[in-house]
Amino acid sequence: MTGSGVVDPITLAVIKGRLEQIVDEMDAIIVRTAFSPVISEQKDRASGIFHPETGEVVAQGSDTLPVFMTALQFSAQAMMDEAKRRGGFRRGDVYMTNNPYLGGTHLPDVKMVAPVYEDDRLIALVAACGHWNDIGGTTPGGFAPGATESAHEGILINPIPIYCGGELQSDLFELILANVRMPGDRRGDTAAITSALNTGCNRLVDLMRQYGENILLQSFAELNDRSEQHMRMLIGEIPDGTYTFTDALDNDGQVDRPLEIHLALKIARDGIVFDFSGSSPLSRGPLNVSRPTCIAACQIALKHIFPEIPINGGCFRPFDFVIPSDSFVGVEHPYPVSGYLETVSRVISVVFGALSEALPDRVPGDYFGTTGVITFSGTHPERGTFAVQIMPAAGGYGGLADGDGLVNGPTALGSANYPSVEAVEHRLPVRVERLAIREGSGGAGRHAGGCGTEYAYQALGDVSGAVLGDRHKFVPFGVHGGGPALGAEVVFDGADGGKDLPMVTKGVRTLEASDRIAYCSPGGGGHGPPWQREAEKVLNDVTLGYVTPDQARESYGAALTRTEDGEGLVTWSVDGAATESLRAEMRKGAGDTAQER
Repeated sequence: MTGSGVVDPITLAVIKGRLEQIVDEMDAIIVRTAFSPVISEQKDRASGIFHPETGEVVAQGSDTLPVFMTALQFSAQAMMDEAKRRGGFRRGDVYMTNNPYLGGTHLPDVKMVAPVYEDDRLIALVAACGHWNDIGGTTPGGFAPGATESAHEGILINPIPIYCGGELQSDLFELILANVRMPGDRRGDTAAITSALNTGCNRLVDLMRQYGENILLQSFAELNDRSEQHMRMLIGEIPDGTYTFTDALDNDGQVDRPLEIHLALKIARDGIVFDFSGSSPLSRGPLNVSRPTCIAACQIALKHIFPEIPINGGCFRPFDFVIPSDSFVGVEHPYPVSGYLETVSRVISVVFGALSEALPDRVPGDYFGTTGVITFSGTHPERGTFAVQIMPAAGGYGGLADGDGLVNGPTALGSANYPSVEAVEHRLPVRVERLAIREGSGGAGRHAGGCGTEYAYQALGDVSGAVLGDRHKFVPFGVHGGGPALGAEVVFDGADGGKDLPMVTKGVRTLEASDRIAYCSPGGGGHGPPWQREAEKVLNDVTLGYVTPDQARESYGAALTRTEDGEGLVTWSVDGAATESLRAEMRKGAGDTAQER
């Protein structure tokens, strides 16, 4: 401690590292012991340490999904309120909830919180979240394209102690398991998270005994205060004013009309107000999000723009929100929310769009903006076991001021992995026929948007496929003269001749043996005028399969010459004179008189 009562910088850095190490260990325990493949293989989980009085995030792990940290803070605070109603936490308590209207996200994301005690003193909370492979409802896996109310999506668990004083509440737990598919796996997921929470509690007690309760709690406060100061300093660099942007989802899966998200982002000194007034009203289908989820999306977007900020409760303090409860970005129970991933992605996009002019060197072109989840479920013909496999799609990220966008990246709201091909084919009668970069899908620009991904599957027996995606009509946008990316595509090739879902990227279809389904994810938007891209880089794009020769000419004004040797080997080269002529016409047509950045 220094004389002013502030933790000295070296001690603070050591404690910060220890806290993050504790959370990393919790995450590792969950991944290694969970039964749901979406947790154990795809790492759709999160852990964190939270302040014992405010419930604010204090520390997260190095591989934690961003959307879950805000959701866990809201969930921890909701479970703190429930514990107070019951007389307070007790040693050995573990609370559980999946209520998306209190804690954000959707029903399959089950959150659990445990108090950390030293003697009779509450010194912290630890929390963790894991995506259960099934939560009941009408559609296996929890992504329900046809849902029109929460009950269609699965069982809703309000904040409740699943362990009281270290004792499992067996009747309550069995009631939950009776309402989900594959209850044995859900039992295993719960045990995995409980084990991680117990480890987190023990490690924090060890840390407190080493440094003392006073220094530990002051470190919590100082870490959050420093993040708040850092965030306010960065916001202060944005010119004051109101920045607006509107984007839309294709439809809600029930009614084929756009759902608009309108954002007025107001910067005043070192604070931001996110105003979503004017967004579309409540949605009948499952593309709604709750207020906590909308807030989480805004915070994720700012984290992408300011990656140097450590995520904890302090960096969220400079933000205020106007989210009308009669809009589809601020719904309450019982409106369905299983497709929240799509709307969260669009909220991130509108924050990018609103700040693109104010922060041209920080804000990228739009990213692919859809998780495009396909959920396969069925019984394996040889083993006779029922399985559910959740397949999130990767896609392209937008070009940046200083470089091209990421190719085949995970969704911006998390980093859940695509499952291994071997695991999919082991569990289900499905063959993965194609997994490849989607040529030509990135937006053209001085710095190009990254390419999306192509997926193709063949059913080897009866299997149900539920698709819940978006970004077919309203494609990822470019910034500062950059071009848009290609949108999402879903195509069926069935024995009955069927090709499309009614809403293109949303719907359920049963596949019979030899039926196929293909999904193509969007790329990212471009950054800067395409004719400013170096011709040699365009040539390299063609060589790598990111851009077709026709796109090189039409989008970039790069004239390429094709040469084939006697053995059939094709090479490309740049025709400099023709390229300069094409680009002069492009600049003239666009009225480009600006100097290059």
